[in-house]
Amino acid sequence: MEKINAHLGQEKYKTEIKTATNSLIADEPLDLEGQDLGFSPKELLASALGSCTIITLKMYANLKGWDLTDVNIEVTFDWNNEEMKSVFTRKIELIGDLTEEQRERLLKIADKCPVHKVLMNPTEIETSLI
Repeated sequence: MEKINAHLGQEKYKTEIKTATNSLIADEPLDLEGQDLGFSPKELLASALGSCTIITLKMYANLKGWDLTDVNIEVTFDWNNEEMKSVFTRKIELIGDLTEEQRERLLKIADKCPVHKVLMNPTEIETSLI
């Protein structure tokens, strides 16, 4: 089970997020009255998909012994209020000496990353007060 702790102190929306070994800052952008000190929550969600996709692709290419030297990804995230759904768009650049068949296989593998699977399936959120 993954676990984070988040803390909001006296600075408007600046949120400190910690795991057992790492930390980062989340904040809202200036136009939402934040200080833009870190990723917005929506950017964090998009970055989870982007980083998971890249890691999954690199692991698969390494396992197969393929020459994937670099991966760039652009992820956009939008909320469609009318349809009540999230829309993520991924654009992946694969760099290396890859055949067209390998590139097509990696495109399919992108959908196998754990965060992609989470986002594509029903989710439950249980909330309680401490």
